[in-house]
Amino acid sequence: MSPVSSWIWVAASAASVVSSAAPVSQPAGGSPALPLTAAAQTSAYSWDMYKARLAALARAQGVRESTVNAYVPNLSMNSNVIELERTEPVAHSSGGVVGALDPYLRAHVTSSIIARGRANYGDHYSGLMRIYARYGVDPSVLMAIWGMETSYGTVTGNTDLLQALASLGYYGRRRALFETEFVDALKLIDDGVPRWRLKGSWAGATGYPQFMPSVVLRLRADGDGDGYADIWSNELDGLASIAAYLRDAGWKPNVTWGIPVRTPYNLNRYAIVSRITAPRCPQVYKRLSRWLTMREWRALGVTPIGRTLRDDEMASLIEPDGPNATAYLLTTNYRAILDYNCSNFYAISVGVLADAIARR
Repeated sequence: MSPVSSWIWVAASAASVVSSAAPVSQPAGGSPALPLTAAAQTSAYSWDMYKARLAALARAQGVRESTVNAYVPNLSMNSNVIELERTEPVAHSSGGVVGALDPYLRAHVTSSIIARGRANYGDHYSGLMRIYARYGVDPSVLMAIWGMETSYGTVTGNTDLLQALASLGYYGRRRALFETEFVDALKLIDDGVPRWRLKGSWAGATGYPQFMPSVVLRLRADGDGDGYADIWSNELDGLASIAAYLRDAGWKPNVTWGIPVRTPYNLNRYAIVSRITAPRCPQVYKRLSRWLTMREWRALGVTPIGRTLRDDEMASLIEPDGPNATAYLLTTNYRAILDYNCSNFYAISVGVLADAIARR
């Protein structure tokens, strides 16, 4: 049996497995929804049958037949990423037992990291000013995110994205997510991204901004004006893409991310609890208070350490290490950073690093 005819047979077999296992619903997006639990889903497929399913999903989403045939049938499984997905620990501030912020800051905002951020800021100053004029996002925040995500472009990941995303989809814990990202990675190839460019983290993030393929498709940006958005080797394109993401997430120009503050011993913390449950990362947002103006926070005895906010600026409070340690008043721009990576420790570290880079 030839490779092509064998592939056609496997596709038919995969369709048979799905149809015989249980009825398949059709969501509004048009992609067939899997009917089984994650463990049962995986056991319902051989690897070849699952690849045939991915090929069918890609075709249904308009990926070229030539792309599907060139890159799907010969994919091998990456058991390492499956093990990493299976054992992935709970992220900082996402739930469960939360550690202390201070050790995290000491590891991620070092004098060396700050110095490298300042050097890169100087090297890219003209380009950063153009990006700022276009997007209105604080350039030091762009630099801090670049530093946090890839150590200023030096560690972008070397895992094959198609192989990783297919394997993670096969494992099944977050199947819908990884199948969507796999198809979008194929769409990047259709858009002219070379196959060899598709390298990144074990979970599928790629390039200087560490975007998932769906975000690359939607928000990659041309930062140097050459007409092409190359987030893998063009640093200004990577920085512009981060700016595009933050603006899309609601970044407001000329507003800081937040400020460090001291809280009084008698602050009524129950009275400032937010009553809103966030639809995404609820355990992360649960640690943020309700919104009050800077004037109202002052009236409650909350005092800035150094910089302050405008009296009418709305902010929420977080006490990451409890009542007797440094707290932060956080603006809406902090929420844009959380959208980038939904961890309070990450977002605070980005803000603190950005302030250090900018010497604020």
